[in-house]
Amino acid sequence: MSAETESSTRTLPLKDRVAIITGGSRGIGRAITLHLASLGAKLVINYSSNSAQANELAADINLRSSESESDSAVTRAVTFQADISDPEQVKALFEEAARVFGTQPYILVNCAGVLDPNYPTIAQTPSEDFDRTFRINARGAFLCCREAANRLRRGGGGRIIMLSSSMVGGLRPGFGPYAASKAAVETMVKILAKELKGSGITANCVAPGPIATEMFFAGKSEEQVKRVVEECPLGRLGQTSDVAPLVGFLAGDASEWVNGQVIRINGGYV
Repeated sequence: MSAETESSTRTLPLKDRVAIITGGSRGIGRAITLHLASLGAKLVINYSSNSAQANELAADINLRSSESESDSAVTRAVTFQADISDPEQVKALFEEAARVFGTQPYILVNCAGVLDPNYPTIAQTPSEDFDRTFRINARGAFLCCREAANRLRRGGGGRIIMLSSSMVGGLRPGFGPYAASKAAVETMVKILAKELKGSGITANCVAPGPIATEMFFAGKSEEQVKRVVEECPLGRLGQTSDVAPLVGFLAGDASEWVNGQVIRINGGYV
């Protein structure tokens, strides 16, 4: 059997499993969306404001799928606008996944998050900025976890994957509210994994270090970026392609014994 034939007959690890990815149209979320698509997942790409970016990504995935499956009508990805800090919108996001694909989702990957690009100290942080950070990063994560815990497919294969940050371990000045909001996510996920006993659903956090995305570069000078690179034992910034395969592993059956964990992926930065 040729390598090409063998590849075409190999079962994709996430074939037809429905995955919801919040913040899935940009940065790390975009890389994860594309990677899960390559593993065979059907995708609901959540976005908060930029519909053009999300729709373009979904169209690209559907085009690739139609070419590989010789079916111009195939739909592997759809988009859905939702503010994850609003419980009704989170509920609607999960209902849309079930409606479009005819089954409850298997996988939630929560990438949506905010970071103040001014990097103020705690003493300089306005209350409204603190509230916004926790509203999206912590409350949003809670609402997504709650909905996933009640809706994901039972009996094996259900996966909750929350994006945290290595800054929870790094504890750098200027990241007080952000690191605290992500620490809340990590704590919730560890408890959730225990509360889901008997469901076959696992819950884990992926905590990237400095990744070369728009969010990372915002507000940083060249000198600041250079210092971050110098602190990393591998001498570079992480790439979104470093993170996506880890999420793909956690989304599949091979990761069943990984549960209630926080996996820091940062090249040894912290």
